[in-house]
Amino acid sequence: MSKLPTGPENAGVNSFGHSASISTMQSITAAQVAARLDSYKPIGKRNISDVRRTFCLFVTFDLLFVGLLWIIELNVDGGIIHSLKNEVIDYKFKNSYFDIFLLAVFRFFMLVFAYALCRLRHWWVIAVTTAVTSAFLIAKVIISKLLAEGTAFAYLLPIISFILAWIETWFLDFKVLPQEAKDENNVFTISDFSEQAPLILPGPISDGQFYSPPESVVGSEEEDDSEYPVH
Repeated sequence: MSKLPTGPENAGVNSFGHSASISTMQSITAAQVAARLDSYKPIGKRNISDVRRTFCLFVTFDLLFVGLLWIIELNVDGGIIHSLKNEVIDYKFKNSYFDIFLLAVFRFFMLVFAYALCRLRHWWVIAVTTAVTSAFLIAKVIISKLLAEGTAFAYLLPIISFILAWIETWFLDFKVLPQEAKDENNVFTISDFSEQAPLILPGPISDGQFYSPPESVVGSEEEDDSEYPVH
């Protein structure tokens, strides 16, 4: 039968096992912190955040959707070539939808430049684009003679443009900017934890911290007394 470790051997085994468990816990904690830091990288360390990318895709959808509606309107009203001549070359504010398409182009370039290229983290650019869009569309509806024609596009294009502009404003102000601020706070919190974790967790325990005195030999005191008798 094998003999179980006792005395100094048992202390060495316990110290080794405790040291291994502490080292394993430190490695697991470091790996978890590194994984969390990778998932919460700041905006400056990666190309663009996911929620901001979604916002830019929606801005692109705004341009394409309004452009598609305008092309359909050109094709319905006497052919594309003839309608382009009437609405672009012979442009008149009261009788053309071309300015609504240009308004979508204006929103696209302003928002993509500010929030995709410059990665601006303020709402003032989209406030300007939404205010310009709203004021222009209200003036268009009041002054334009297109509503008198009774066509569906006379109502559809201004309403769609107005709704899309305000959805973009809502999405940026209530989704993009708060989510990025939350991610940045998570980065700071996890970074502070990763800096404090080595100070909190104890280091590996050496064998010297467990000291066992040597076992005394039975009868040693009697042998000493016999060697040096008392007179």
